[in-house]
Amino acid sequence: MGNPDSMETAAAGTAVSADHGRRLADLRAELARREVQGFLIPRGDEHQGEYVPDSAQRLAWLTGFNGSAGTAAVLPEAAAIFVDGRYTLQVRNEVDSALFAPRHVTEEPLSQWLREHLKPGQRLAYDPWLHTEDQVRGLAKTLAAAGAEAVALPDNPLDAVWRERPAPPQAPIRPHALRYAGRESADKREDLGRDLEKKGVAAAVLSLPDSIAWLLNVRGGDVEHSPLPLSFALLHADGGVEWFVDGAKLDDGLIKHLGNAVSVEGPERLGEALDRLGAAGAKVLADPATAARWIFDRLRAAGAVIETGADPCQLPKACKNETELAGTRAAHRRDGAALARFLQWLDGEVAAGRPLTEMTAADRLAAMRGESGELRDLSFDTIAGSGPNGAIVHYRVSAESDRPLARGELFLCDSGGQYPDGTTDVTRTIAIGAPSEEMRERFTLVLKGHIALATARFPEGTSGSQLDVLARAALWQRGLDYDHGTGHGVGSYLNVHEGPQRISKVPNSVALQPGMIVSNEPGYYKTGAYGIRIENLVAVVESPRGPDEERAMLAFETLTLAPIDRRLVKSELLTAEEIAWLDGYHARVREVVGAQLDGEDRAWLEQATAPLGA
Repeated sequence: MGNPDSMETAAAGTAVSADHGRRLADLRAELARREVQGFLIPRGDEHQGEYVPDSAQRLAWLTGFNGSAGTAAVLPEAAAIFVDGRYTLQVRNEVDSALFAPRHVTEEPLSQWLREHLKPGQRLAYDPWLHTEDQVRGLAKTLAAAGAEAVALPDNPLDAVWRERPAPPQAPIRPHALRYAGRESADKREDLGRDLEKKGVAAAVLSLPDSIAWLLNVRGGDVEHSPLPLSFALLHADGGVEWFVDGAKLDDGLIKHLGNAVSVEGPERLGEALDRLGAAGAKVLADPATAARWIFDRLRAAGAVIETGADPCQLPKACKNETELAGTRAAHRRDGAALARFLQWLDGEVAAGRPLTEMTAADRLAAMRGESGELRDLSFDTIAGSGPNGAIVHYRVSAESDRPLARGELFLCDSGGQYPDGTTDVTRTIAIGAPSEEMRERFTLVLKGHIALATARFPEGTSGSQLDVLARAALWQRGLDYDHGTGHGVGSYLNVHEGPQRISKVPNSVALQPGMIVSNEPGYYKTGAYGIRIENLVAVVESPRGPDEERAMLAFETLTLAPIDRRLVKSELLTAEEIAWLDGYHARVREVVGAQLDGEDRAWLEQATAPLGA
């Protein structure tokens, strides 16, 4: 017989499943009323971003899936949810597969599922605010091949059946001080405006909140863990900006900070502004990869000349200036001290035999970060995965899933902080008790990949996808791999996941440039057993040119300062150069972080960062 707790959990799960079943039935009834046969529900909102407020969590409300990326498709007799490799385990834990069939987005893509389930003549609806121009073009081709039709709806049918939907956020917007930003907003706007003028473009549509926050030197709080004010903007060739934002979020101090070249209007006025540009026959830049289809439809209807191209803020935002780089180094020094105190505490609790759980550890780490007085928020929900939970790449601990940290297992802790001078993101895998030889071997293979990327030198023009193999080569030699990217861009007190740069198998033509910050995070995951990931943030820097070198080269400066668990390292699998890198890294951690510690914390750090042979 199961214990009472497990029976209550099962009963609660059944009730939740019934809720999602009713919601799916209500949505299907609403679609029938609108005379369409299907509907797509993406994770994103009108800004197409990873970070969405509660009022836009439509995918979670309908399906129960809480990951940061995914799409559901609903037809009269079938429904499915599509996720990437980070979420293949999570989606099966959170979503009733009797309601939504889980599919891997690349191995079993949406296009294939639609061809299998759509009938000729059927109409598949979508909300044009929630899909980009590129996405809708691809969808239209898929449906045409199936003899079906894509239909844009004037409003979202899911919203019509979502009772008690939360109100949109209204967090106050604050100036982002020059001592953190490094450049005045006016300078950024004028530079980008001149670029538009050279191309004969009258204005650029900005729909990404992080672009607008960077351009105007402002920060907000409309979404969890990222200081974003949700809004839209038009950047004009003269450097002026029309900012479409809820005025209730602004105060007189912010209006003064913006200056006379920035006008503030309500979000509902965006359509009128696009119409004015169209009536003037203006050329307008819009990004088909990030801007909503609604924006393109409105511009076309108004008669504008659409210039398709990348959001003009993305690349300059990604290339941090010297002030931003100095800030992120300071944030990482501060963050490193908190991590060292946490790891010392964790080792002490384990050694004393005191019971620990994932949630206890995550809460303690958050509290230690907050002791600096500089923490504004976590940069994402801490991934604290013990044993088999560590194999769930984007696992998020809850009261239901909270698991003890047991001896003989691994504990994967991926966490980060938002500070006014920088954003951090670090993963450490920690042995709880004595690890198995297999755990140590695979940890060391991951470490070899991490070191290979950390020490890479590469010519200007190299993209992250060209470097990705360096992090995987040691694993591949043993027939192993991991199903996620190796590195993502990171903002400056902005999004912890930032484009356009990345390090991934997925082809990416964006060259890595000095000032870009990316993560270095190879891993290995054994389903049902454990997960391993070693993540540092690195900055792209110019590499000193040797006397006989013919080309300018770039390299990575490691920003993160935290011990890598030496108990998991099989030194016989490392080369002399790899051992030298690890010892050198630990010496730097000992020097920089140790200066901020004393007592037991300092003594623990001395041991944790000792040379491998010591």
